[in-house]
Amino acid sequence: MANWDWKDMDWEDAEDSSSETEEQKPEIDKEWLEGILREFHKEPVTITECNVNPGCMSNESVLSTIISVKVKYVLNESNATQDLSLIVKELPKDAFSRFFVNEGQFDLREIKFYTQVMPNLKEFQKKQLAVEDTGENLNKPGEEIPLSVPVCYHAQYTPAEETDDTLTTPDSILVLQDLRDSDFCNIKFRKGMTYDQTKVALEAIARIHAHSLAMKVIEGQSLSERYPFLFQTAKATDSYQQLVERGLPQLAKFLKNTGLEAILDALLILRPKTKHIISALLAPEGPLTLITHTDFWCNNLLFKDGPNGLECCILDWQMVTYSRPTNDIALLIVSSLPTDLRRKHTEAFLDIYWNALTSTCSRLSVDIPKDLGYTREDLSNDYRRSQLLALLLCIGSVDVALGDPDTEQRLIDVLKDLHSEGVFTDETAIATSENDS
Repeated sequence: MANWDWKDMDWEDAEDSSSETEEQKPEIDKEWLEGILREFHKEPVTITECNVNPGCMSNESVLSTIISVKVKYVLNESNATQDLSLIVKELPKDAFSRFFVNEGQFDLREIKFYTQVMPNLKEFQKKQLAVEDTGENLNKPGEEIPLSVPVCYHAQYTPAEETDDTLTTPDSILVLQDLRDSDFCNIKFRKGMTYDQTKVALEAIARIHAHSLAMKVIEGQSLSERYPFLFQTAKATDSYQQLVERGLPQLAKFLKNTGLEAILDALLILRPKTKHIISALLAPEGPLTLITHTDFWCNNLLFKDGPNGLECCILDWQMVTYSRPTNDIALLIVSSLPTDLRRKHTEAFLDIYWNALTSTCSRLSVDIPKDLGYTREDLSNDYRRSQLLALLLCIGSVDVALGDPDTEQRLIDVLKDLHSEGVFTDETAIATSENDS
């Protein structure tokens, strides 16, 4: 749940970066949009109406500047008129934020997710479901497996270029379906997620996890080698550690004021080891390593009531990583669920995720327990370890929770529960032993 505030960090080169010559962005107008839609539909397009406005989704961070676009257009070959709402994601206008995004390649990762990862997963699914249809495995043929992300209409990344007298910074633009005009809506972090919302969110991420895992197993190619742009462990660790160091003093002040010194003492014992803990938990270890969202919390989800029930769509893939899937599960449950729901139903949610993961993999011709030797019990063990990473990420974004009585109480409850369950001390021992070895 990244809540970056770059101005609190030390950017030695930020001032220089803002003075570099920047490549001119394309103007978002009728002609430019017609070109995008023509390429997307592979046929002539005529735009009849076009409205471009500043846009800001409620979950927007400083990783992007958002522009809202609404168009009416005609597909010339079929003479069909369509209405379309888009969001255009550009680099941040603020020099500090722009520098951080360029350095961390957050925009490049999201563009590559939509232009490389998703097409590969969809093509892999098509190939595996064709095997279903020919009866070459024991599964019954069925419908297409939904991968719940927005449609990408256009993506462009321009790397930095240096000549004798000019240095340009990297630039990017990403054009996605705006789901807000398709009856999707976000939920309030203050309120937290419901049981049904959590269920469909976990099923949605499980389907994506399953596709990347099955593709790795069936095609025999390392995902980290296939997608070198994924958030590397060392870089991700540095970024998250900076967040923890920024958030911990705020949390310490809050805990002192609420009489939770014992929890604060435990966190302060953890503090010298947090970088190693983050690195160890982000590292892709074990048979169930796959492509993870790594910022999987309620503000990066949209929901709607569809014809077949509640639907979920997953947004903002700037931190897509090769890691263990329980990191996504734990962040969602620790950050975004009301206390009673988390306490009563965590095991049920792990079951829901496990069933969605294994059933999807089965349709893609991978039997997780048989082929990988990984069981539901292993998932619980990995989840326990991932809870500490989730907590550290929440500490890094603690200002999201502070200032509201409901979210503050939810934070207190999580801290008390994880402390009483020994998650702090158990994981510290594991990380310390790994470090010593």
